[in-house]
Amino acid sequence: MNWITNYVRPRINSLFSRREVPENLWTKCPECGNMLFHRELADNLNVCTHCDHHLAITPRERFAALFDGGVFNEVKVPEPVADPLQFRDQKKYPDRMKAAQKSTAEKEAMLVAEGEMGRTPVVMAAQDFSFMGGSMGMYVGNAIIAAAERAVKLKRPLVLFSAAGGARMQEGILSLMQMPRTTVAVQMLKEAKLPYIVVLTHPTTGGVTASYAMLGDIQIAEPNALICFAGPRVIEQTIREKLPEGFQRAEYLLDHGMLDRVTHRKKMREELISILRMVMRQPAPIAADLPAPGNIAPAASEAAPEMGAVAAAGAPAATDAKTPA
Repeated sequence: MNWITNYVRPRINSLFSRREVPENLWTKCPECGNMLFHRELADNLNVCTHCDHHLAITPRERFAALFDGGVFNEVKVPEPVADPLQFRDQKKYPDRMKAAQKSTAEKEAMLVAEGEMGRTPVVMAAQDFSFMGGSMGMYVGNAIIAAAERAVKLKRPLVLFSAAGGARMQEGILSLMQMPRTTVAVQMLKEAKLPYIVVLTHPTTGGVTASYAMLGDIQIAEPNALICFAGPRVIEQTIREKLPEGFQRAEYLLDHGMLDRVTHRKKMREELISILRMVMRQPAPIAADLPAPGNIAPAASEAAPEMGAVAAAGAPAATDAKTPA
């Protein structure tokens, strides 16, 4: 046996010919199964370019696409008690929190920010489903209250993007208490006569749907989003009947009066700007900004002699025109 030919050479060839391809370059669409290049998917706001399926998107990516120039300021949220019940199942609750924070690079399941959208000042809050299923714990309750208080203080509308699997079981009754707390926060906005717009994304379920997610003045949803209290599988097992096609999806709820709009993610910014300016009694939004007069003054002055020469050469004089007073 020639060990140089049979072992050394293949080993050297394998070392030099190995090509490491990052695992996160491609994403498989859960709806149509097509492989999507990560840059193309990000440029399309995490919407499948083949079947138009709306994939999950983080709050920071959503805010970057909605706020003017992608610029926003985070609103500080009070920190709750870390582990009030000393809860433990297969893992300790603090360990689950650390794992979620490491995988998402976020502190908790909701991000609150303020900025301008179409030159309209606004406060936004968005849930991150990748953080423990976007579950509603004490921090999420504090975040909604902080967003409502900030909106009332600045007299701005509040736009909330919901995406949650329900209450956080690791916090028990303290998690369920966030339902009345967030309801009071929404009532603060109504008493201040400020708009509260909710955009329901996939999925919005459980105690979130039973509280702040369905209390908006205007209810909007992304296409094919699952919106419910109990999931379809639980309902089918309870009533022992087959549910209608598309039951508890955004389009079904729109047809049955639970939603006002179903809006594509790429059209969400324009939709929100138009609605906000309408309910805030502001002028209609403009399609684009014109350059400042100071920037075009030199160009206009340079073009003036040429325009005068053209007029003198061949343009007819308007001698009969009336001069305004």
